[in-house]
Amino acid sequence: MTSSAPEINHPDHWLNDWPWPSDDSHKHKRGALGVVTGPAASTGAARLAARAGLRIGAGLVTLFSPPSATLVNAAHETSVMVKAFNSGDALSTLATSAACALIGPAAGVTDATRENTLTILARAGSAVLDADALTVFKDAPEALFDAIEHPTVMTPHDGEFGRIFPGLLDDYSRPEATAIAAARSGSIVLLKGNETLIAAPDGQLIANRHASPFLATAGSGDVLAGMIGGLMAQGMPAFKAACAAAWCHGEVARRLGPGLISEDLPDALPGLLKEFYARRA
Repeated sequence: MTSSAPEINHPDHWLNDWPWPSDDSHKHKRGALGVVTGPAASTGAARLAARAGLRIGAGLVTLFSPPSATLVNAAHETSVMVKAFNSGDALSTLATSAACALIGPAAGVTDATRENTLTILARAGSAVLDADALTVFKDAPEALFDAIEHPTVMTPHDGEFGRIFPGLLDDYSRPEATAIAAARSGSIVLLKGNETLIAAPDGQLIANRHASPFLATAGSGDVLAGMIGGLMAQGMPAFKAACAAAWCHGEVARRLGPGLISEDLPDALPGLLKEFYARRA
């Protein structure tokens, strides 16, 4: 548990670690991100995350799609690839090819999501867990924590946090609860809110207050998860990737202002990234 106030998120904390391409880079060098989609009627959240991962620089982004959703996903995507899986073994093969894999957005609170999450944690180089990939472990959170072997970021809102870390928000301040959750789970925990908190198991704790009230719109959290995954796929350390994505998510939302919808956020990233690129050492 930490008793000190968290540091405030700022590009000074992570911009020097931004994973810019070198002159000889190609798409495979820039990292592969996989995003597991939900069933046919619940694919939009994963597609938002995938586009965000691509916009933030991942060289290859692929939707890992149940067969029922493959045509829906393929009809909507051009730069993002779509690959179907119809078994745990098939998903395992796909996950092995991913430097980072993201699961949870509209995945469904089902046995399949539980098994798919465990497969991602075992086989992908790193992972981002959001939404249903967290809720599905509400009755056995230790099974989730025990499966974390590689760099992993969890991105719960307060409700999801309470399901896998019951009682922490009742007994501790939000910063303390987030720090305890990171230590308990062995993962980076990003607790979303008007003050987003990012904690690492080693005690690092950052508060992100750089945001916009217009992020209160469906799908914005899926975009944030995709941004984190895209940075991790490129090799950015998980804690810094979470901090960087949170700040950038807030910054593009500030620039867009009233009327923004989640689809706007990934496509607003190039302007910000161009400014970062001009400042690189």
